[in-house]
Amino acid sequence: MSVIYERVALIGLGLIASSMGHAMKRDGIVGEVVGFAKTQETRETALKLGFLDSVAESAADAVIDADLVVICVPVGAMETVAREIGPHLKSGATVTDVGSVKQAVIDVVGPHLPDGVHFVPGHPLAGTEHSGPSAGFADLFKNRWCVLTPLSGGDVDASARLRGFWEALGANVEIMTPDHHDLVLAVTSHAPHLIAYTMVGVADDLSRVTDKEVVDFSAAGFRDFTRIAASDPTMWRDVFLNNKEATLEILGRFTEELFDLQRAIRRGDGQQLHDYFTRTRAIRRGIIDAGQDTDAGNFGRGDGGAK
Repeated sequence: MSVIYERVALIGLGLIASSMGHAMKRDGIVGEVVGFAKTQETRETALKLGFLDSVAESAADAVIDADLVVICVPVGAMETVAREIGPHLKSGATVTDVGSVKQAVIDVVGPHLPDGVHFVPGHPLAGTEHSGPSAGFADLFKNRWCVLTPLSGGDVDASARLRGFWEALGANVEIMTPDHHDLVLAVTSHAPHLIAYTMVGVADDLSRVTDKEVVDFSAAGFRDFTRIAASDPTMWRDVFLNNKEATLEILGRFTEELFDLQRAIRRGDGQQLHDYFTRTRAIRRGIIDAGQDTDAGNFGRGDGGAK
């Protein structure tokens, strides 16, 4: 496979960045990968794992002469990173990110990037409940979606090149506007995560059910909730704080639906429950048919990176 970018800088070295690094090194689509993380321990671990060619002592140093810069830190830290790296970006470089919200990232990152640098926000819809550089694996993005939200009036060639990069990592790429991305993700990811956190919290607070019973008798549904609720708390705190409107809109709709089902249960309306569950079951079948889930315990996301 031919080289797409000569030098790539990864700022933040967690699951997504390490998986990108492993895939880039395996497939030879970049010439050099340099990385930076806040702690020396993380930088040393990343270097030992072999998905980087070198580590830098600062984000500013990492981006020097980079053709592609990928900001892989929590959304709440992106403005600080953008402010630091802005003066050190070379003309013609592309900057992207992997944040779960897009409009908020554009608002805080864009103003710190100089003219001549192309900003193409992105979001790979892939992950596991594991985090940190050791959690990454090269197949994380295989047959997963990556959404790009190019800015109006942005460089078309830079967007096309980044699209080719993600496709080379195995991802399917979709182009959306930032606002539409944030609404779609509120439906498919953000609200479900908040509901999962809530259900696990309810089980923890329910004094009539012991902790041992919760662990021993967890059916598949509750186990799925606990997997989701084990996700990085810093990342998800930032997601909800930066996608308020869309998340609250979906949660409002969810509350209405939940109250309607509650009334159906109270009335003993079996037909309404059956019809509702039949419709939602069809959605699940569509997800499986699209190859976006498997019967594997790690939900089709490679080996889970737990090595």
